[in-house]
Amino acid sequence: MNFRLINVGIADLQVTKAPDILRTVLGSCVSVCLYDPKAKVAGMAHIMLPEQKSEDSNPRKYADSAIPILIEEMENAGAERDRIVAKLAGGSVMFKVAENSLMSEIGKNNIEKSREILSKLGFPIKGEDTGGDFGRTVDFFADNGVLKVKSMSKNERIV
Repeated sequence: MNFRLINVGIADLQVTKAPDILRTVLGSCVSVCLYDPKAKVAGMAHIMLPEQKSEDSNPRKYADSAIPILIEEMENAGAERDRIVAKLAGGSVMFKVAENSLMSEIGKNNIEKSREILSKLGFPIKGEDTGGDFGRTVDFFADNGVLKVKSMSKNERIV
């Protein structure tokens, strides 16, 4: 089967259909992966920060603005809102910093805001591999909605 491997860059998002695979590499960023199992439409957003504070910055960088954009692009590709489910990965603490430091909270805040936005929009989270202190490479399969997570410190996981 021929498929495209589509890299999702930092502060970006992509939408595709089966049999393609979406891939990104994460540290404190969070990958929000959305899937419509009937249409086999998959979308991935690479979230850098929880909230957009300025209208002139890239809205794909933030959980509160990227997730609605991702949903709209998925609907344009044939997904139906009431069938979409979510999976999350990332949100690590990547640097040794003081516990109360702003840097130590980025990953946690990205996870919490992503969960909050998905809940507010009514999308169930069907799986996640979040937190920790290690980076991840994630592959999201448009064929079946499987999220494969690889990291140096752990065995490969299927979410």
